[in-house]
Amino acid sequence: MRQRPSLSALAGPLAAALVADAVPLRLGIDVLAGATIVDGGIARPGGLEAGCRIAELCMGGLGRVTLQAGIQPDLWPFQVVVHSTDPVLACLGSQYAGWSLSHKEEGGSFFALGSGPGRAMAGKETLFDELGYADSGGHAVLVLESDAVPPAPLVERIAADCGVGTDRLTLVLTPTASLAGTVQIVARVLEVAMHKVHALGFPLDHVVDGIGAAPLPPPGKGFVEAMGRTNDAILFGGTVQLFVTGPEDAAADLAQRLPSTESRDYGRPFAEVFAAVNKDFYAIDPLLFAPARVVVTALDSGRSFHGGRLAPDMLDRSFGGTGRAGPGK
Repeated sequence: MRQRPSLSALAGPLAAALVADAVPLRLGIDVLAGATIVDGGIARPGGLEAGCRIAELCMGGLGRVTLQAGIQPDLWPFQVVVHSTDPVLACLGSQYAGWSLSHKEEGGSFFALGSGPGRAMAGKETLFDELGYADSGGHAVLVLESDAVPPAPLVERIAADCGVGTDRLTLVLTPTASLAGTVQIVARVLEVAMHKVHALGFPLDHVVDGIGAAPLPPPGKGFVEAMGRTNDAILFGGTVQLFVTGPEDAAADLAQRLPSTESRDYGRPFAEVFAAVNKDFYAIDPLLFAPARVVVTALDSGRSFHGGRLAPDMLDRSFGGTGRAGPGK
């Protein structure tokens, strides 16, 4: 039986290093109900490097995230590149925003989706039964895409669900419109591919390795624009290569069905799609959430199969490109 690593054990040192480097990373550190709260863009600015570090933390220490020059260096010359040695566990078991966290009280309510290695400690999602994975440890870490600090009662409940004291809980907050939030969301290019692989019924144990890249968009002004740009970076500019075992025809079929181009909702910037369904996520075709272009390599035969296409014009439309400035402009 394959031995699987502890996500919490791998992520613990990354969380500690993030806190230790808070000043150069322009992060805020606070304590709430005994838990460590890392501010990645609410009251403190954060930045691109913080986003890379948070994305690696989000993958439970099983991924590497870097910023590199892109292959289409016209208006958007840089890209977020992510690689994982265990795409199933890193992406579905940790990075996927699958834990719904909410709290209502007099005067308001809080809602966010939790990502990160703490999900496997709480085990609240049926996905972990499918993965056959559970985790435990002395420290829990979650990443919340939020522009608000969670209330103390929710913090206490998260710690209890993870089986740790609040003093052994770290929550990292990254607003969508922040620089760090932008990077850590675009760094999900491989994760959205893995999520669709799962939705399409392809055997997860046939996925051996994976790498993805998507252009780095400018942060949007406000939540909806920021959400649209980060999604569009993947839907219209993301590329993923998966290395799989099994029959060659299954790899070829996956390459054709996996890209975002195969969705009925493909063809408009995500913010427009979102507005057209009255901001109801559940009315959007779930198969839209995928990279624009995929390569699936069948390791047993050595052949690679390609599907989808990049759409740089849609990126310009979404990102607010104004064209290339000439001399003196």
